[in-house]
Amino acid sequence: MKKLLVLLLCSTWLAGGAQENRVIMGDEQTADYFPILKNKRIAIFSNHTGMIGQKHLLDVLLENKLNVVAIFSPEHGFRGDADAGEHVSSSVDPKTGVPILSLYDGSGGKPGDASMRKFDILVVDIQDVGLRFYTYYASMCRLMDACAQYNRKVLILDRPNPNGHYVDGPLLDMKYKSGVGWLPIPIVHGMTLGELALMVNGERWLPGSRVCDLTVIPCKNYTHQTLYRLPIPPSPNLPTMKSIYLYPSTCFFEATPVSLGRGTDKPFEVYGHPNMKGYKYSFTPRSIPGAKFPPQLDRTCYGVDLSHLSDEAIWKKGVDLSYVIDAYRNLNLDDHFFRSFFELLVGTDYVRKMIKQGKSADEIKARWQDDVAKFKVQRKPYLLYPE
Repeated sequence: MKKLLVLLLCSTWLAGGAQENRVIMGDEQTADYFPILKNKRIAIFSNHTGMIGQKHLLDVLLENKLNVVAIFSPEHGFRGDADAGEHVSSSVDPKTGVPILSLYDGSGGKPGDASMRKFDILVVDIQDVGLRFYTYYASMCRLMDACAQYNRKVLILDRPNPNGHYVDGPLLDMKYKSGVGWLPIPIVHGMTLGELALMVNGERWLPGSRVCDLTVIPCKNYTHQTLYRLPIPPSPNLPTMKSIYLYPSTCFFEATPVSLGRGTDKPFEVYGHPNMKGYKYSFTPRSIPGAKFPPQLDRTCYGVDLSHLSDEAIWKKGVDLSYVIDAYRNLNLDDHFFRSFFELLVGTDYVRKMIKQGKSADEIKARWQDDVAKFKVQRKPYLLYPE
């Protein structure tokens, strides 16, 4: 861990602006992929994070006379301002007139025949955070599957993974496959979307063992130990790097009555409930953009503020179940604490059982260490960047 932190702190992100060895995104390398797009009907899978400097990928492609015919938008919409899981209707981009085809319009997340016949090549440029229950990669996989079925090419303009420096958490038991768990990978997989897509192809993880025609434009000057701070929040409730680092451990509260701070200025950085006892810290979730109906709306919640933790302390713990265990024991609700969604998030049935048996976070973590070690070996052929 000390070595990791030294590498992180000595990363390319230094105060004072861009350096010669700054991370160069895949989408910045236009000379490498414009020739691939020439004379093609192009669809892009992107959102507000798909920026090349101060311009969006969509605008850059159109300015260079490339034929963009459709935009596929993920959870939170093309502008990134919709609530988690909120249905977003298809529409038209008002600036460019390009049709926006929502993957979160309630139709199942996979494009239909009419959408697939619009284009020849799909370009993926979107900022992920490297977690199994963050939905952007699952949308990418469903698009890859559709492209495999319709013989469409896929071009991924790769971006760094802000949680790319470690692997942790149980592997998904595929009986719990869902929109928040689409692949047999740990909660924190430590891969970029480009690497993950290569693994999906290589391991034949698409339905029917299909494989899509895939090209990845890798980042330059990036390793899995590079500290990459996102310049744009990837979704409304991950507004800070602290929230992104805590997300692997606090997201489990989504499947409990406990608030994780949606509707406050510290989403995923706090947790609490009106009936939790023994805590002085309190917060009150309100209806705000990106969290219109947060859990425990307008109720004073008592609990814990994790925002003071150092990044190093969070990285050292990795996936930390101690917060969920603390709330479970405090509220004394037994099975009423857990909702069925819990297994979809955690990916396995043994975590709930071990929490109910009184096991500690460290004891539960020990259960998945062998799976993590095996996965790191399994993923190695697909890594594009040094570990």
